Amino acid sequence: MITTLEPTDFTTSTPAEHCACHAQTDNKLAATVPRALVHRAAVAEVFLTGMCRIADDRFHIKAQWPRGHSFFTPVAGTHYDPMLIAETIRQVGAYLAHQAFEVPIGHQFLLWSLEYSTVPEQLVIGGAPADLDLIVTCPEIRRRGSRLTALTYEVVIRQDERVVATGRVGYTVTSPAVYERLRAKQLATEPESVLGSAPVAPAEVGRFSPFDVVLSASSAPGVWELRYDIRHPVLFDHVGDHVPGMVLLEAARQAVTIDAEAGVMPVSVMSTYQRYAEFGTPLWIHAEPVSAELGGTAARSVRVTGFQDGERVFEAVVVTEPVGSVPPPY
Repeated sequence: MITTLEPTDFTTSTPAEHCACHAQTDNKLAATVPRALVHRAAVAEVFLTGMCRIADDRFHIKAQWPRGHSFFTPVAGTHYDPMLIAETIRQVGAYLAHQAFEVPIGHQFLLWSLEYSTVPEQLVIGGAPADLDLIVTCPEIRRRGSRLTALTYEVVIRQDERVVATGRVGYTVTSPAVYERLRAKQLATEPESVLGSAPVAPAEVGRFSPFDVVLSASSAPGVWELRYDIRHPVLFDHVGDHVPGMVLLEAARQAVTIDAEAGVMPVSVMSTYQRYAEFGTPLWIHAEPVSAELGGTAARSVRVTGFQDGERVFEAVVVTEPVGSVPPPY
């Protein structure tokens, strides 16, 4: 588990191992990595730009965040959306599996946990895209013979030698044959959007368009039905046999934003996933406060849980914090 970071934890130190690693390639990373290696259909949704191996279990990965994005829109117009952190470290897991651990394309990845931590002042958007250095360490690598079956990895994200965020992810890997046996019914079912109920007003969850809202309006406090359109180009970059984990994480973010003041961001997330979120069955999102204030600050903690057919699908403890008054950088 990662620890929620304070501003003083984001030091300016640079890991020595990554300097030499990219000394000859820093100026040559002019393109993103192949989209298939991060499980994306659209090139525009790929944030990683390259990787080199430092040790058997340690890597230096390069990434870039755009100043503007159709879905990961700036918070308060001045800060990167922290969900970029979540998506970036998710892409790291797929890329490592295929490039470093020789997992063939077509194998399935089951996400068990995703955590990250940041502070608002480290996410202020500058006058150019954010070029990032990610140092990735793998404390747990499971294999059956030579085949990777599970991976846990930790990420430190830096920009200009400043620590921007930290994260940790755990997942398992399944071969196509095994996955087809386990998910035969779902693979044979045509996925459908869930749009029956009106969405929450976009402004209440920090969104501009109803198309980006994943919570249905509800009269019950702290409870919403998950809604989604499988035509969404980011949340459903490609359609599989279940609702993606990043859709559930976005639901958690919107659930903690709905009763908060404008300009808050999820600075810390600890999420776990117990079951597949299936198409065709209502999935209910429940949110309950854990702590109104943390450490005398304006930060607050909320537990968000998703239930489907009476079973828990995922749980996320989300800490939010206002971005504060930060002047535009340009």
